[in-house]
Formats: sequence, C-alpha cells, structure tokens
Amino acid sequence: MAAAKLMDFDKALELFEPVLGFEVHVELNTHTKMFSDAPNPANEAFHAAEPNTLIAPVDLGLPGSLPVVNETAIRSSISLGLALGCSIAESSRFARKNYFYPDLGKNYQISQYDEPIAYEGSVEVELEDGTLITIPIERAHMEEDAGKLTHMGGATGRIQGAEYSLVDYNRAGVPLVEIVTKTIFGTDHRAPEVAKAYVQAIRDIVRGLGISEARLERGNLRCDANVSLRPRGQEKLGTRTETKNVNSMRSVERAVRYEIQRQAQILADGGTIMQETRHWHEDTGTTSPGRPKSDADDYRYFPEPDLLPVEPAAELIAELRDALPEQPVARRRRLMTEWGFTDLEFQDVRNGGLLEVVEATIAAGATPATARKWWTGEITRIANSQEKDATELISPENVAALQQLVDAGTLTDKLARQVLEGVIAGEGSPQEVVDSRGLAVVSDDGALIAAIDEALAAQPDVMAKIKDGKVQAAGAVIGAVMKAMKGQADAARVRELILERAAQ
Repeated sequence: MAAAKLMDFDKALELFEPVLGFEVHVELNTHTKMFSDAPNPANEAFHAAEPNTLIAPVDLGLPGSLPVVNETAIRSSISLGLALGCSIAESSRFARKNYFYPDLGKNYQISQYDEPIAYEGSVEVELEDGTLITIPIERAHMEEDAGKLTHMGGATGRIQGAEYSLVDYNRAGVPLVEIVTKTIFGTDHRAPEVAKAYVQAIRDIVRGLGISEARLERGNLRCDANVSLRPRGQEKLGTRTETKNVNSMRSVERAVRYEIQRQAQILADGGTIMQETRHWHEDTGTTSPGRPKSDADDYRYFPEPDLLPVEPAAELIAELRDALPEQPVARRRRLMTEWGFTDLEFQDVRNGGLLEVVEATIAAGATPATARKWWTGEITRIANSQEKDATELISPENVAALQQLVDAGTLTDKLARQVLEGVIAGEGSPQEVVDSRGLAVVSDDGALIAAIDEALAAQPDVMAKIKDGKVQAAGAVIGAVMKAMKGQADAARVRELILERAAQ
C-alpha cells in the first residue's frame, strides 16, 4: 500500500480545526471476571496464564449458562465514575450489543447502552508546561471484554495473509469500564499533546483508585482516538476516523498528529474522509483502514434479559465518594513540592510511569533525590536494554535498601550498580548480593596500607610531590589503589592514609 500524503502539521492547523474525542477502555483488576467466576487475567496474579485456561461456561457462551454480575466490578466502576466527576445513575442496566465476535463465543457483548452507570462528568488534565485543560466526559459504562485472536501463517501477524487464526478465550468476559468523552474543541496545535495528557490522566486516576494495573503495553488500558477536521470558521463537523487500541502514551500523541496531517491533505486535495476505524502501526508511525465505522443502530442493542438493573444504594455511593484518593493533578503538585524536584526532574519521573515506585521507594527510606536517580537512571537503562517495564525489575524496597548500603559506606556507586544487576538477575536482596559476590567496600587499614605501599613503589616520585604541598598528586595513588582492589577500596580512607604518611 502506497504511503499516504501528509500535509505539514502547522499548515494543516492554519486551514483546519481539529476536533477530538476519546474512548478509553479500562480493564478492572477484580479477582474474577465480569459475569463468571473464572479468574481474571487482568489481575496481576493471572495475566501470564496458558491460553484457554481461565474460562467458565458463560465466557464460552455455552447453552444454559447465565451471567452473574461481579459486585467488586460494580464498586470499582462507581468509584471511577465519581473520580471523573460523574453523576451515578440511580438505576442502570446492561444491554446486548449484537455483533459477530469470533472471539466472544455468544456472538454478542454484554455492555451498557442508553442507561450507563455514570454520566456527565469532567477530568482536568495537565500539559507539560503546567497548562490545565478540562476534558468533558459524556459517560462511563460497564461491559465485558472479548477474547484474543492470534493470526498464524502470515508475514505480519495480521489477518491479511494469515492461513488460520487461534482464539484464546481467557480475556473473554474481563470486566471493562469504557470512558467516553464529549466532543473536544479548541485544542488546535496542542491536540496531540492533549490526547497524550488525557490518557495519562485516566491512567493516573485508575492507578490511584487501585482498580486497574492500567498498563497500556498489556492492554489493561486501551485508547480509541477519534479525529475529525473542519475548515476554519465552519460550524459543521467533519467526518471522523477512530484509531483503535493505541498502546502507548507516545503512540496516542503520534496517531492524533498523523491523522490530522493525513486528513488535512485529503481535504485540501478535494477528497472526502471515510468514517472508519483505523489501525495504528508503531513501526511505521502510520494508520491504515480497518472497517467502516458502525453507528449504534447497527448493533441492534436491546436490554439484557438475564440481568437485573444495577441500583446502588445512596449509602454505598457516599461511602465510595468518601474513599476517593487525592486528584492526580493536586497530588503531583504536592509531591513535586515535597520532594523538591524541578519541573524537568518531575516530568522525567512522570513520563516514565515511575511516580508510584519513586513514592514507594521514598516511603521505604530513600531520599527523593536518590530514589529519582535510581529509577530514571540505571534501572530505566537496564529495562530499556531488556525491553521490559522498569517497575517489573526490582521492588521499591530493594532500591531503598541498596541506597542505604551506599549511605552507610558499604558500597560505592559503582559497586552499587553491580549489586543492582545481581538483584535484577534474581540473586537475592542487595545485602545477599553483596555477601555472595563479595562486593563490600574494603575499609580495613591493613589491606589499604598494603595497597598504598604497592602503588607508591610503582610511583616513587608521588610522595615527594605530596610532601611539597601538591596534595592533588594523591589522586594517582588513590586511582592505583582503587584499580588494584577492583573498585572496592574506601577512597576517602585511602586518601586519609596517604596524607598521614606524607605528614610523617
């Protein structure tokens, strides 16, 4: 397929106004699924299970099986609705969304249509320069996820060219909350940045509530980005496209930018935009056509006859409202002040998805500066080299314990990096790695004096220079001692012993 022609981004924004909308799906980390007692693979304890092992008759659509609503999922959905500033419906109900799902055995999805559990809210998002933008929320509704298809035999892993497909029903029935925004106007040149900031805000909210792992790379959080353009000064909205399941913050930003540039060029050339879903390709930074976008009528919604309406008690809503955590924007600003970080330092932590682990590391005894140094530095470097998430490699408690060994003088920074590698490799706690590898700093005077004597013998003129007042000459001896002792000498004590020798 030929590459699409793109208009320069700034030129596109001169001619057209971007209009945005987002549908974000949040997988809830309940112990079991939305309508069955099968384990929920969105829960950390089950995510790596073998295909088709976390299933129940309801998940497969077997005759005679009936759904039962997960109470914890209801509570989590209400909490999320409240955190989004939504009203909670006195009564909401499930509906059947009829659609051919090869990965949902009953060929319809249990969702909510015209009676969602939460409606009419807003969420405040913060851009990198501190600008606050309010995103209007139309609704947040409950539904179940579909399974997963793996296309086999093709060169790309996509259905085109595949010889056959395998279906894994583990994900079928996982509880979801779909958050739908109202139409978003006025973002102009900052539209891609707003898209990224909005998804970050949703991630921060659900993590703060503790209701989802919210990891885009695992599909715990998925964003569908709707983009349309209209000529400057025109009231009528343009035709929208929906880019599906974008799986990183950076990709959300890039996908919105790409669609603006692609649509602008088509419109400027006199073409028309097809209302369709589109797929994002991370490797090429492009979108490609999916299927024509269906409207609600095409799904033939009707009330789910096997489930009663959801009617949460006012006392429950009040209880969940009182339990809401601090809003993400307020929390970030408080933490930045408490930790003494600059804007740039804090953005490094936030953009790396490291806010929670840095906070936990500080709570475990590290200073803010050292916690940030480890997580945004060496741990992130190792994670990138292994193509893993930094938070998977080591616990905050072990990072704090590692820094405490540095603070106590047991380790130098260089030795601490070796210990870190050992902990990540599964060799035990920082202290266990120090013991097993023999990495502790040597501060025994006898061993240090022997190494100093050897270094001075190799550099007989150095001591004379030091005695003549050229104290900086001691650096050559310190370096030789450190090299001889493989970096494990106590450099400060080596310096003291050299100067004591010079004073004799």
